[in-house]
Amino acid sequence: MALDYRRRVEEAAAYIRSKISDVPSKAIVLGTGLDALLSSVEVLLEIPYRDIPHFPVSTVQSHQGTLVLGIINSDPVLLLRGRVHLYEGYDAQTVTLPVRALGLCGVKTLILTNACGAMNPEYRAGEIVLLKDHINMMGHNPLEGPNVAEWGPRFPDMSDPYNSALRAIVRIAANETSIPIHEGVYVAVVGPNLETKAEYNMLRLLGADVVGMSTVPEVLAARHMGINVVAFSVVTDECFPDELKVITLEDVLRAAAKASPKLIRLIQSIVPRL
Repeated sequence: MALDYRRRVEEAAAYIRSKISDVPSKAIVLGTGLDALLSSVEVLLEIPYRDIPHFPVSTVQSHQGTLVLGIINSDPVLLLRGRVHLYEGYDAQTVTLPVRALGLCGVKTLILTNACGAMNPEYRAGEIVLLKDHINMMGHNPLEGPNVAEWGPRFPDMSDPYNSALRAIVRIAANETSIPIHEGVYVAVVGPNLETKAEYNMLRLLGADVVGMSTVPEVLAARHMGINVVAFSVVTDECFPDELKVITLEDVLRAAAKASPKLIRLIQSIVPRL
């Protein structure tokens, strides 16, 4: 990892700490179409990504690009309204710079959300998937290059990337709130195109339940820094090769909006317990 990257992360973290004297230990990344969670948050402060040194700015319309300090059920949290992706032309280290900066600020628990396509025939659009594992098919890794030993080990363990204790808390909360969830494996691809029928068949054969274009780089960076991760995918399109339909961004946003109320209730329930 180049010294210049370390400097950029440290400068971003220093700016955040200059604006937020007591940085919360929990953070949430809001994925495509999932900005509605903000409606359940008491917003204390909102900082545009453009104001934070070296923070990458999303080129995707559905990603707002602000860092929010807020309160959920009396608990302070940070929210990243949107993320950047490899398909936008950013490298894996830049994609994960926000997570790195939050880690330096003291964040210990990261809740990730994303929109995904489902290959598992038991999944339907608008349903929620609690991630239990992933497959990285992006061809990129934010841990490439020189290692910063102060951030984490050269060879971080990935036997439990989506913390099993946190997943147990989610299952309890889902049962209490009567919100049905699946537990599945996420495969990350670069995108931005959706997959062909043959590719969906291949990904399903590899053991993936859902596919998306984000999340895995953030998980790798977070786990490298010892940050515990829990992640939710919202199924926005059904990727069954024999019944494949044309999908637009508007379709994705509508499906995400359908799932948002359930995901909001679930996150409200788990935040105080993490």
